[in-house]
Amino acid sequence: MTTTDNPGADRVARLLQRQILPIDRDTDVFPLYVDLEEAKLDTDRDAVGGDKAAKDLNNAAIRQSTSTGRKLHPDQIRSRTALRLEPSQLLSFGTYFNAFPASYWRRHTIVDQVQLTVSVTGAGATVTVYKSMARGHSQRVDAATVEGDSGTFTFSLTLKPFVDGGWYWYDVVAGDDGATVESAEWTAEVPTDRAEHGTVDLCITTMLPDMSAQLLTQLGDAEELKPYLDTVFVMDQGKEKVTDSEYFPAAREGLGDTLRVIVQGNLGGSGGYARGQLESVRKGTATYAMMMDDDVVCEPEGIIRAVTFGDLAKRPTIVGGHMFNLYSRSELHSFGEIVQPWRFWWQTRLDGYSQWDFAARNLRSSRWLHKRADVDFNGWFMCLIPRVVLEEVGLSLPVFIKWDDSEFGLRAKAAGYPTVSFPGAAVWHVPWTDKNDGLDWQSYFHHRNRIIAALLHSPYERGGRMVRESLNHQVKHLASLQYSTAELRHLAMEDVLRGPHALHGELATKLADINTFRKQWSDAQLHTDRDELPPVRRKKPPKKGKSDIEIPGRKATAVAALLAPLRQLRPVRDMSGEFPETELTAMDAKWWNLVKYDSAVVSMNDGTSVALYRRDPAHYRDLLKRTIDIHRRFHREWPELARQYREALGDITSPEAWEKTFTPWTGQGDSTGEAASTRDGKA
Repeated sequence: MTTTDNPGADRVARLLQRQILPIDRDTDVFPLYVDLEEAKLDTDRDAVGGDKAAKDLNNAAIRQSTSTGRKLHPDQIRSRTALRLEPSQLLSFGTYFNAFPASYWRRHTIVDQVQLTVSVTGAGATVTVYKSMARGHSQRVDAATVEGDSGTFTFSLTLKPFVDGGWYWYDVVAGDDGATVESAEWTAEVPTDRAEHGTVDLCITTMLPDMSAQLLTQLGDAEELKPYLDTVFVMDQGKEKVTDSEYFPAAREGLGDTLRVIVQGNLGGSGGYARGQLESVRKGTATYAMMMDDDVVCEPEGIIRAVTFGDLAKRPTIVGGHMFNLYSRSELHSFGEIVQPWRFWWQTRLDGYSQWDFAARNLRSSRWLHKRADVDFNGWFMCLIPRVVLEEVGLSLPVFIKWDDSEFGLRAKAAGYPTVSFPGAAVWHVPWTDKNDGLDWQSYFHHRNRIIAALLHSPYERGGRMVRESLNHQVKHLASLQYSTAELRHLAMEDVLRGPHALHGELATKLADINTFRKQWSDAQLHTDRDELPPVRRKKPPKKGKSDIEIPGRKATAVAALLAPLRQLRPVRDMSGEFPETELTAMDAKWWNLVKYDSAVVSMNDGTSVALYRRDPAHYRDLLKRTIDIHRRFHREWPELARQYREALGDITSPEAWEKTFTPWTGQGDSTGEAASTRDGKA
């Protein structure tokens, strides 16, 4: 990975990317592979200017669909790489999976020139190559026409003008009798010591036997992927085992000796991934370890592309995939994420958009997608990490779930190893918006681990806005009657104060402890049947008949934020202890609605249950006092806490520390995991 390339050395052609089409011919994902729409580029932000109203209007316009609804018939897909065009039909391959992300190759790899080779059958068919600049403007580069029955065309393309962004792609227009694009390949001449591809250990942590077995089956069915797989580690942490799933025999048959199932206690995502990282490092035979969620649908070609990109990177580089919505499969969660240093919160980069639907607005029309997205980290739903990086910077932080991936990205970045969220490598996953992880038991890990990550990596003496924002959120949860969430967040802060060396010891027990702890409060007691709770009744109707679905203006919101904490000190209204005063859907259960009530039935984001929120002034006073006290302490002790955590980081993320944590499931002195694992599902 650190070889210095000799310009005079022998060079060989290496495949970087090939044209692919959906494996299952799912029409929902066609826009990610082939585009039938025209390109209608949105307005340049410099032309919009800095006026907020103008920017808001432009953002709304960018979100509007430009799609005409043209559809590709599934029968036009002839194979994994071949597509049939109807007579005179025009198709663009300027799409997420088939455009070539030139700026990423230009910035991060040794490649400076690529060759595009397109094979087409059908007299009169035309292939046109385009490129885009970072501002999204497209330029015609070259073209060729099939003279006889078929033609194979090679275009030499430089990467020189892609410093800030830009893509290459090709469009095809069929002749009078139609055409078939048989294949297209992007290749480059590389030094002979970069000719062979690396191998990858896939690390999948699971508590979902059926979903993980189906993922394993999908991976095993991808013949072109097999040469790249060293070992597929499945860290089984659930009560029901993946080896007992009805789908597991097919997975075992497809992956054969490559598959290894490791059984251990529930140590969360960080404990599961750390076990895979440890096994990969100790085994030492794979170039990379790839973290992958168990509840995803994978595009196997993305794994190959990630490995190829990593092989040709200038320096060892973490290569992440993107996440699409499993339920709206053309919708991208985020094109690149950063940790905002002053707030110390993860977010889509500031000049990007989240929840982007390629079926509504294609790649060629979306100006912002052409600027290269530089990131701080990539989520571990799909993330390729070179083994040399794990050996130098350590394994996952022992934090159960949340912030383990982002902290690792920041740690690697500080050591000189960048992360690239790489277009063309992706999985489909349940979107975060369908989960309740900001309020349920996960709120403990969200808050604790965010603080720990900030202590480790914030460039500001007292974490920037971290402590103040924590206080603001705590008061918001209290005013919203979310006492269990507020108590968990308070517990999280107390546990941070215990220091870094307590983290390993409580990995296996903390989840059970916090679940028991939070059930004291009614907002954490979930009911699948709404009729288990009393009906809505109240003495007085809502003031002026106002509806909870109305979103208040800025002035009303500011007034509500000032008054809400004070209102919680008033006595509760008659009947509110016996009957809920209202019923709110998850989408309407915003703080500005919740603060108006003394009790409410609130549905959860996943749509499976409801909870009863009840206002308790005495509890509010007690927890508000504790909240103020602990935030004052954090502000005062932040520098010393940061020193403690930073000095301990190398120790608590070391293979040796993790080996001790895994000892109950490996046998005394056994660090290989063989004693507690199955190979091919056999003990």
